[in-house]
Amino acid sequence: MSRVPSLSSPFLLGFDEIERLLDRVAKGADGYPPYNIERLGENEYRITMAVAGFAPGDLKVEVKENTLSVRGEKKAGESESDRQYLHRGIAARSFERRFQLADHVEVKGADVKDGLLNVDLVRNLPERMKPRTISIGGASETKQIEATA
Repeated sequence: MSRVPSLSSPFLLGFDEIERLLDRVAKGADGYPPYNIERLGENEYRITMAVAGFAPGDLKVEVKENTLSVRGEKKAGESESDRQYLHRGIAARSFERRFQLADHVEVKGADVKDGLLNVDLVRNLPERMKPRTISIGGASETKQIEATA
Protein backbone atom coordinates (compact mmCIF):
# COMPACT_ATOMS: atom_id res chain seq x y z
CA MET A 1 0.00 0.00 0.00
CA SER A 2 2.98 2.31 0.24
CA ARG A 3 3.56 2.00 -3.48
CA VAL A 4 3.96 5.38 -5.23
CA PRO A 5 2.77 5.63 -8.84
CA SER A 6 5.06 7.19 -11.38
CA LEU A 7 4.05 10.43 -13.02
CA SER A 8 3.62 8.73 -16.36
CA SER A 9 1.41 5.89 -15.19
CA PRO A 10 -2.38 6.31 -15.30
CA PHE A 11 -4.18 5.90 -12.02
CA LEU A 12 -7.60 6.77 -10.55
CA LEU A 13 -8.64 8.10 -7.17
CA GLY A 14 -11.52 6.53 -5.36
CA PHE A 15 -11.22 2.78 -5.76
CA ASP A 16 -10.49 0.42 -2.88
CA GLU A 17 -6.98 -0.08 -4.17
CA ILE A 18 -5.79 3.44 -3.53
CA GLU A 19 -2.55 2.50 -5.28
CA ARG A 20 -4.45 3.01 -8.56
CA LEU A 21 -4.75 6.54 -7.39
CA LEU A 22 -5.17 9.59 -9.38
CA ASP A 23 -4.48 11.10 -12.63
CA ARG A 24 -3.33 10.90 -16.12
CA VAL A 25 -1.30 14.00 -15.48
CA ALA A 26 -2.18 15.67 -18.73
CA LYS A 27 0.02 18.64 -17.98
CA GLY A 28 2.75 19.02 -15.44
CA ALA A 29 4.74 15.93 -16.35
CA ASP A 30 7.80 17.92 -15.25
CA GLY A 31 6.69 17.43 -11.65
CA TYR A 32 5.65 21.03 -10.97
CA PRO A 33 4.09 21.67 -8.64
CA PRO A 34 4.83 18.66 -6.47
CA TYR A 35 1.86 17.01 -4.78
CA ASN A 36 0.89 14.31 -2.30
CA ILE A 37 -2.17 12.10 -2.23
CA GLU A 38 -3.34 10.90 1.18
CA ARG A 39 -6.02 8.54 2.34
CA LEU A 40 -7.64 10.15 5.38
CA GLY A 41 -10.33 7.55 6.00
CA GLU A 42 -12.16 4.72 4.32
CA ASN A 43 -13.80 7.07 1.80
CA GLU A 44 -11.87 10.32 2.28
CA TYR A 45 -8.80 11.51 0.41
CA ARG A 46 -6.70 14.67 0.17
CA ILE A 47 -4.52 16.06 -2.58
CA THR A 48 -1.89 18.46 -1.23
CA MET A 49 0.02 20.63 -3.68
CA ALA A 50 3.02 22.85 -2.93
CA VAL A 51 1.99 26.28 -4.21
CA ALA A 52 4.46 28.61 -2.49
CA GLY A 53 4.19 32.13 -3.85
CA PHE A 54 0.59 31.76 -5.02
CA ALA A 55 -2.22 33.59 -3.24
CA PRO A 56 -5.69 31.98 -3.06
CA GLY A 57 -6.81 34.35 -5.84
CA ASP A 58 -4.05 33.02 -8.11
CA LEU A 59 -5.42 29.47 -7.91
CA LYS A 60 -8.44 27.92 -9.58
CA VAL A 61 -9.85 24.50 -8.68
CA GLU A 62 -12.47 23.18 -11.08
CA VAL A 63 -14.33 19.89 -11.51
CA LYS A 64 -15.86 19.01 -14.85
CA GLU A 65 -17.34 15.56 -15.29
CA ASN A 66 -14.73 13.28 -13.68
CA THR A 67 -11.75 15.59 -14.13
CA LEU A 68 -10.32 17.76 -11.36
CA SER A 69 -8.23 20.66 -12.71
CA VAL A 70 -5.98 22.82 -10.55
CA ARG A 71 -4.53 25.93 -12.19
CA GLY A 72 -2.14 28.50 -10.85
CA GLU A 73 -1.51 31.79 -12.58
CA LYS A 74 0.12 34.82 -11.03
CA LYS A 75 -2.06 37.92 -11.27
CA ALA A 76 -0.59 41.09 -12.65
CA GLY A 77 0.90 42.91 -9.70
CA GLU A 78 4.35 43.94 -8.74
CA SER A 79 6.44 43.96 -11.87
CA GLU A 80 9.08 41.27 -12.04
CA SER A 81 11.40 43.74 -13.71
CA ASP A 82 11.39 45.79 -10.48
CA ARG A 83 13.03 42.92 -8.62
CA GLN A 84 16.63 41.87 -8.85
CA TYR A 85 17.12 38.26 -7.73
CA LEU A 86 20.48 36.98 -6.60
CA HIS A 87 19.01 33.48 -6.45
CA ARG A 88 15.53 32.43 -7.52
CA GLY A 89 14.57 29.05 -6.15
CA ILE A 90 10.82 29.59 -5.66
CA ALA A 91 9.06 28.87 -8.92
CA ALA A 92 6.21 31.20 -9.72
CA ARG A 93 5.37 29.98 -13.19
CA SER A 94 1.87 29.16 -14.24
CA PHE A 95 0.77 25.55 -14.04
CA GLU A 96 -2.15 23.24 -14.61
CA ARG A 97 -2.57 19.77 -13.12
CA ARG A 98 -5.42 17.46 -14.00
CA PHE A 99 -6.57 14.48 -12.02
CA GLN A 100 -8.98 11.87 -13.36
CA LEU A 101 -11.42 11.02 -10.57
CA ALA A 102 -13.14 7.68 -10.23
CA ASP A 103 -16.93 7.48 -10.36
CA HIS A 104 -18.71 8.72 -7.23
CA VAL A 105 -15.72 10.78 -6.01
CA GLU A 106 -16.65 14.36 -5.19
CA VAL A 107 -14.62 17.39 -4.17
CA LYS A 108 -15.62 18.50 -0.65
CA GLY A 109 -13.55 21.67 -0.61
CA ALA A 110 -10.17 23.32 -0.99
CA ASP A 111 -8.04 25.70 1.05
CA VAL A 112 -4.56 27.22 1.06
CA LYS A 113 -2.47 27.27 4.20
CA ASP A 114 1.28 27.68 4.70
CA GLY A 115 1.96 27.51 0.96
CA LEU A 116 0.04 24.25 0.52
CA LEU A 117 -3.22 23.80 -1.38
CA ASN A 118 -5.37 21.05 0.12
CA VAL A 119 -8.19 19.59 -1.98
CA ASP A 120 -10.42 17.25 0.02
CA LEU A 121 -12.27 14.46 -1.76
CA VAL A 122 -14.91 11.99 -0.65
CA ARG A 123 -16.18 8.82 -2.27
CA ASN A 124 -19.97 8.52 -2.00
CA LEU A 125 -21.00 5.09 -3.20
CA PRO A 126 -24.71 4.57 -3.85
CA GLU A 127 -26.34 2.06 -1.50
CA ARG A 128 -26.72 -0.48 -4.33
CA MET A 129 -22.94 -0.52 -4.86
CA LYS A 130 -21.92 -1.00 -1.24
CA PRO A 131 -20.94 -4.52 -0.16
CA ARG A 132 -23.68 -6.41 1.66
CA THR A 133 -23.98 -9.85 3.18
CA ILE A 134 -26.50 -12.22 1.66
CA SER A 135 -27.83 -14.82 4.05
CA ILE A 136 -27.85 -18.38 2.79
CA GLY A 137 -30.98 -20.31 3.64
CA GLY A 138 -30.66 -23.89 4.94
CA ALA A 139 -32.06 -26.88 3.06
CA SER A 140 -34.62 -27.45 5.82
CA GLU A 141 -36.17 -24.02 5.24
CA THR A 142 -39.03 -23.95 2.80
CA LYS A 143 -40.20 -20.67 1.39
CA GLN A 144 -43.58 -20.31 -0.26
CA ILE A 145 -44.43 -17.78 -2.87
CA GLU A 146 -48.05 -16.76 -2.85
CA ALA A 147 -49.68 -16.12 -6.15
CA THR A 148 -51.93 -13.09 -6.39
CA ALA A 149 -54.98 -13.33 -8.57
